[in-house]
Amino acid sequence: MHNTILVGAPETVETAKKLGLLPQEFERITEILGRVPNFTELSIFSVMWSEHCSYKNSIVWLKTLPKDGPRMLAKAGEENAGLVDIGDGLGCAFKIESHNHPSALEPYQGAATGVGGINRDIFTMGARPIAQLNSLRFGNINNQRTKWLLRGVVKGIGDYGNAFGIPTVGGEVFFDDCYEVNPLVNAMSVGIVKKGETVSATSYGVGNPVYIVGSATGKDGIHGATFASADITEDSAKDLPAVQVGDPFQEKLLLEATLEVIKTGAVIGMQDMGAAGITCSTSEMSAKGEHGMIIHLDKVPTRQAGMQPFEILLSESQERMLIVVEKGKEKAVESVFEKWDLNCEIIGEVTDTKRLQYFMNGQLVADVPAHDLVLGGGAPVYHREYKEPAYYAESKKFNISSVPEPTDLKAVMMHLVNHPNIASKKWVYEQYDSMVGTLNMSTNKPSSAAIVNLKDSDRALALAVDCNSRYVNADPEVGCAIAVAEASRNIVCAGGVGLAVTNCLNFGNPYNPEVYWQFVGAIKGMSAACKKFETPVTGGNVSFYNQSTNGDKTEPVFPTPTIGMLGILDAKKTFTGIGFKKVDDLIYLVGESVNDINSSEYLYSYVGVKNSPAPYFDLDKEYNLQKAVTAIIKQDLIASANDCSDGGLFVAVLECAMASDLSFHINTDKNFRKDAFLFGEAQSRVIVSIDPSQKNTFETTLKGLNVPFFALGEVAQKEIKIDGVTYGNCHEYKHYFDTALSTIMAEN
Repeated sequence: MHNTILVGAPETVETAKKLGLLPQEFERITEILGRVPNFTELSIFSVMWSEHCSYKNSIVWLKTLPKDGPRMLAKAGEENAGLVDIGDGLGCAFKIESHNHPSALEPYQGAATGVGGINRDIFTMGARPIAQLNSLRFGNINNQRTKWLLRGVVKGIGDYGNAFGIPTVGGEVFFDDCYEVNPLVNAMSVGIVKKGETVSATSYGVGNPVYIVGSATGKDGIHGATFASADITEDSAKDLPAVQVGDPFQEKLLLEATLEVIKTGAVIGMQDMGAAGITCSTSEMSAKGEHGMIIHLDKVPTRQAGMQPFEILLSESQERMLIVVEKGKEKAVESVFEKWDLNCEIIGEVTDTKRLQYFMNGQLVADVPAHDLVLGGGAPVYHREYKEPAYYAESKKFNISSVPEPTDLKAVMMHLVNHPNIASKKWVYEQYDSMVGTLNMSTNKPSSAAIVNLKDSDRALALAVDCNSRYVNADPEVGCAIAVAEASRNIVCAGGVGLAVTNCLNFGNPYNPEVYWQFVGAIKGMSAACKKFETPVTGGNVSFYNQSTNGDKTEPVFPTPTIGMLGILDAKKTFTGIGFKKVDDLIYLVGESVNDINSSEYLYSYVGVKNSPAPYFDLDKEYNLQKAVTAIIKQDLIASANDCSDGGLFVAVLECAMASDLSFHINTDKNFRKDAFLFGEAQSRVIVSIDPSQKNTFETTLKGLNVPFFALGEVAQKEIKIDGVTYGNCHEYKHYFDTALSTIMAEN
């Protein structure tokens, strides 16, 4: 018999505050329990009601995002990750999440465990991860701390992913002073599963045993969810125990064991232990299945002796899962984990009480209702105040005529190819294994999106992560719509079509009305664009409190709603690279030119104007452009395609040339300023090359689709010419483009 008398002294509101709870939340907990909570219970509520787990400051707006679509197999929030029908009897599970604060303190383990956690979200659903991507933001690259962070994060991602055996197929890296203290590390994983073979994160069936499997539980990551819901300050180094430690080889064993145990048919439900560890998985699975659990914490395998109940409950030790098994099928489950030499311990059972009762050595240490802990249940929901910041109105005053046209175009070109935001990220991606698993189709044929082969199918996946946070800072609604549009445009230029998105919403403190205004605007922009492109939101992650506090001054990072998009190539023959094919092929700009240099890298870092509106963007024109590009690819009218984005048209054409070791002779449109035409970042523009024999058909087709185009010039052998003026050899630009980042990283 259990001792059902709760042990532990009642706690105070002061303790609640130290754990990150508001006074009114402490009162609400007391109402829910009908008594004052003890420390273990208060710790449970503090992590489950943290922003990281409950989305209490964001869920009101997240619910406005479009979630329905004909290919959706699981809606946002229903499972650990989004699940989309990709045809041929297959589903694709995919998700992006942040590991920002751990990476700010311990970049190697912070990034590595971010990769591990997102992959577990995929394979706990029964899907085998086949590709990963990432989106990284750092401060000034010339600072030693930034270099230390970059080295650690890249090595952490590379070491974990390479050892785990999943290729990193794409991503982005961006530098700005606003990320100096608080870098952003967003990791995306993509997996494949046969339809009907997925497992849900649920719990039901009275008497069914509850197992913890995988690694032993240690003191790493305790209060990690609370840590992720607080500001980074000069004292944050004291929170190092909140950073988890990863073991990719253990995770590889866990992956194989998990996929094998699913095939036994014994599994009722399964959930990864990420944020808030045992607390989160037991409460979310119980709430979803409308059941309860009795959990014996002393039966949890631990790494350290004498761990307290709250430490076992809140530990975020990696490579662990909670599994609910059909009673009577224990042996089938245990034999699988024994084969893979992994812990597999029964720590409790399912009840019909809808309560979580945690015992330690026979004593009841916490007794809480599952429903009241979780998002969508009793977790708090707040409507936060928001107001337009002063800089927004100020940016609208920018006028292009205040910037004189550059007299030395080559100086601008060399600035851009050497800038770490534009230059090749080879220094980063060469530390990743992009070929493990042999599915990556983009390695030898560079394309605007990552293309991943689906074996035994004529289809291929197209994947993109996008967000220019400078645009979002300039105008959150427009900037976030651009992020969705660019992800879709990248997939379209590679020959595919976007299906659905996952997002990682990185913002400052939600209690700051100006930060919350950015958040609300970004959600509105994302909604509009996702509806237009018919790419429902499958889920993702909100990461608030990304800012730096130095003394009395607190500055948020740029609002960074990273968009991860899943697309499909229905036929591999439509796969289109960015590289020019041969000399004398014709080069065209498809899309509309405008006199716009707003928020461009050219204006921001070369001219030095930091406050300007978002680049020109029209959602309807963007949609029409993408439909046109899809049409000319399907009709086999073009040899290459590359979207104009960071760095503008010049960088886009240069990328096409460098990808094939060729060059170009082009002319600018005399109706526009040269800097706007070449270096502006107005949206909805694509560079294509065609065989001269296709000229008439190509132009007639675009005219019929009512999409503007401009004949830029032709592919050349070596020299770059613009308006008849020679600007050097393409090899010269490629040398700087390829080595700029590694050169900076080699400097002391």
